[in-house]
Amino acid sequence: MLKTQTLISIVGPTAIGKTTLGIDLAIHFNSEIISCDSRQFFKEMTIGTAVPNIDELLAAKHHFIKHISIFDEYNVGQFEKDALLKLDELFIKNSIQIMVGGSGLYLDAVLNGLDDFPEVDLSIREELTQLLKEKGIEYLQVQLKKLDLESYKNIAIDNPHRIIRALEICLGTTKPYSSFKNKPKTPRNFNSIKIGLTADRKLIYDRINQRVDLMMENGLLEEAKKLHPFKH
Repeated sequence: MLKTQTLISIVGPTAIGKTTLGIDLAIHFNSEIISCDSRQFFKEMTIGTAVPNIDELLAAKHHFIKHISIFDEYNVGQFEKDALLKLDELFIKNSIQIMVGGSGLYLDAVLNGLDDFPEVDLSIREELTQLLKEKGIEYLQVQLKKLDLESYKNIAIDNPHRIIRALEICLGTTKPYSSFKNKPKTPRNFNSIKIGLTADRKLIYDRINQRVDLMMENGLLEEAKKLHPFKH
């Protein structure tokens, strides 16, 4: 079947200008913006997550910005469902829509669907979390290397959440985490165009430094202090 709808996704490193380009395209095509930056979902996290400012939000309608609380249960699977439903609504208005990236997993879920991981006993994650506290991330890295070398080589092994997720699947299913990541892409009813932004490394770092300075002026430290009691 010929697809007449198109989703333009904008990806790239922090401070590269994804928001600005997304707004420019939304204005040009008279469309709206799906945000897939999972950190910007939360009402309580505004400064440190670089949520678009008031002028930017007024320039183009955004979805999935500050729409939930840190106390809500929300995950990438729910976002996939919500984003696809919203896109169905938006495509009725206009056949071209915009998605601005930030979280690769969330963007990939919308474009290609999620890998089909089985449910595992919650106690496994609790045990791994306790091991992380007692023995550190290096211990978990060694365990993952033993159980699933492919995942050890390919996931962000400095990210404790990714390590624990991979290990809980390995331990809960007795199969490598990587064995569940080879499912075919889920067909979508829209065409996908992905725009990747790049720039000189020094320029990006300078922009990040400037952004952090501005965040500090706007109350980043105070925001972090308020959020600290709810870390997990």
